[in-house]
Amino acid sequence: MNDHPVVHFEIGCHEGETTREFFAQLFGWEISGRDEGMIVDTGGAGGIGGHIVELAPEWGNYVTVYVEVEDLEGYLQKAGELGGKTLVPPVTLPGQGSFAWLAAPEGNVVGIWKPE
Repeated sequence: MNDHPVVHFEIGCHEGETTREFFAQLFGWEISGRDEGMIVDTGGAGGIGGHIVELAPEWGNYVTVYVEVEDLEGYLQKAGELGGKTLVPPVTLPGQGSFAWLAAPEGNVVGIWKPE
């Protein structure tokens, strides 16, 4: 049994309002908040939520998913052993949980998430 579901997605962009309007109009998503805190409700049974974040240009535009794990450091270490690397070490979001970013050997970026 898979105990590591995809639990969240993130859309990184430079123009938050443009990105918000595009996805809201395209898919009918409910998007609340502004700038770095745009929460996305995709609706529908079985859909996962996400957020849109407006970042500096050096981050580029991206979409990534977050996989729930029980041990961020352990999975970052395992990723390294498998040829991946840590991009963002664990960051705690008070009252929510912690996340980190890793890159697979070919550069695909995946977030890992440990709820509080």
